[in-house]
Amino acid sequence: MVNDLLLAHARELWVELADTPVEFCPSGGANVVVAPGSRMCPPMWAGVVRIGDAAIVTAPSVRAAGMMDAAARRMSHEELVDAARLRAVLPVLDVLGPASLFYLDRAGFRPAHEGAGIEQLPNGDSGLAALLALAGEEEVGESGLEDISSPAFCLRRGDEVVAAAGFRSWPRSVAHLSVLVAPHCRGNHLARVVASAAVAHALDAGLLPQWRARPYPSQRVALALGFQELGAQLSVRLADAPIDRDC
Repeated sequence: MVNDLLLAHARELWVELADTPVEFCPSGGANVVVAPGSRMCPPMWAGVVRIGDAAIVTAPSVRAAGMMDAAARRMSHEELVDAARLRAVLPVLDVLGPASLFYLDRAGFRPAHEGAGIEQLPNGDSGLAALLALAGEEEVGESGLEDISSPAFCLRRGDEVVAAAGFRSWPRSVAHLSVLVAPHCRGNHLARVVASAAVAHALDAGLLPQWRARPYPSQRVALALGFQELGAQLSVRLADAPIDRDC
């Protein structure tokens, strides 16, 4: 069952990130706005965020907004965060996502870190830097661990940091979670343990934990900790000229 307070809080976050007046329609569907300063997506891209049964879409120009609005009128809110469906009707040059969006309150939290020997390490710690180097640039970028504003909650095997989690402070008192596990230590529930410590820290600070995940293993960790999947996010880069295809 969807938690209405979580839903409302999540929508408030993305409305602020849209950087222009917009709202999630109570009756569902999608609202499209021109927002060149949107933080829902990279600069000059279009961003789509669905929370519950409604979506908001930001576009970098009037022309792009027209294209996105035409697509939104012919699609459901679920289809708007489907990259293949958008590619079928729009001149899409590049895509980021979709990523599922999960949220959690204290009542739903299922902690998994008690007695696990969690360490708190600052950004720049040599052990944490070694984990980042081991994982590689692509996985580090996907995890977002380099950008956290919290301490890193870590597990060691011997002298080696093999798993770490933390969060970056977002608007509306949201804590955006990041998790990374060394490649040779995956499959042992370490992500769940370090993420649990980071989530507990965020909740103790009065923040709303947010988990954004594309791969299924990451989604599985979120669900194990009690997160609820409330929506999805997708960003697209559009060509200048529209194309004429039927949905």
